[in-house]
Amino acid sequence: MERTSLKRAGRYTFFTDIRKNPVSYLLLLPALIYTIIYGYMTLPYMVIAFQRFNYTKGIFNSEWVGWKNFEFFFNSTAASMVTWNTIKLNLLSIFFGTVVALLFAILLNEVRSRVFKRVSQSTLLFPHFLSWIIVSYIVYSFFGTEHGLINNLLESLSFDRHNWYADPKPWTWILVGLSVWKETGMSAVIYLAAITSIDDSLYEAARIDGANRWQQIKSITIPMLMPTVSILTLLAIGKIFYSDFGMFYAIIGDNGMLYSTTDVIDTYTYRTLRTSGNPAIAMAIGMYQSIVGFILVLSANWIVKKVNKDSAMF
Repeated sequence: MERTSLKRAGRYTFFTDIRKNPVSYLLLLPALIYTIIYGYMTLPYMVIAFQRFNYTKGIFNSEWVGWKNFEFFFNSTAASMVTWNTIKLNLLSIFFGTVVALLFAILLNEVRSRVFKRVSQSTLLFPHFLSWIIVSYIVYSFFGTEHGLINNLLESLSFDRHNWYADPKPWTWILVGLSVWKETGMSAVIYLAAITSIDDSLYEAARIDGANRWQQIKSITIPMLMPTVSILTLLAIGKIFYSDFGMFYAIIGDNGMLYSTTDVIDTYTYRTLRTSGNPAIAMAIGMYQSIVGFILVLSANWIVKKVNKDSAMF
């Protein structure tokens, strides 16, 4: 009887909440529908990773080939390269993105002028809303061989022009810098919101004890931000095998001379599907990404739980 009454109370509370907040649930509906269609209804199609998929026969009648689609990827010369590039670029982006976002959030929190703070937040957020296509033109205006700003500056300093789009070495840091520049604003806003939720009495007690602003940041702000940093880092690690395809393809495209440092699993999968027309191979690579990402999240969460249980995500 008690369980039944609790269930009824739960249903009553849920539907009552819908009636009280219809607009909130209406805003949630598109994301819910998108997740159901593309996140769950597509799961049965993962079986094509083990098939020689035929569009006319469908997923139930296509020929089973076992691990051959996975062997195609792992036996290719590009497998180790794209895997290393994906991990390297994402780790660098996570590390520098977190450090820079924390720095900006703390600095903005120390600013007393509301006008300056609002202008700064808007300026930091602006790159997040730029399309990577637009950013690619901005990048070309800097690194173009003939009319690029950097080459013009080098020439004015009596240095030779450099063909940036034929030299793969600097592009690791160029892409990491672009990623940090574009996403710092959004991350800084999240950290700033976490800072504003810190109890002011902690800072008052620190000031009474004679702590200066740097000591307050070091002993209160940064430690109180660690749970938020841990959760965002864990979420980022979960997607470490998924790079920003829009960034890589808009900026690098099909420039084979830069593949050694810029080709990642997403761009490799896209090219494989485009050139071979075989979705089974692309699905096999996608499954490899998902499984490794899942393992990384569990491992990172386990490590965080060992260090600080309160900062773990689950």
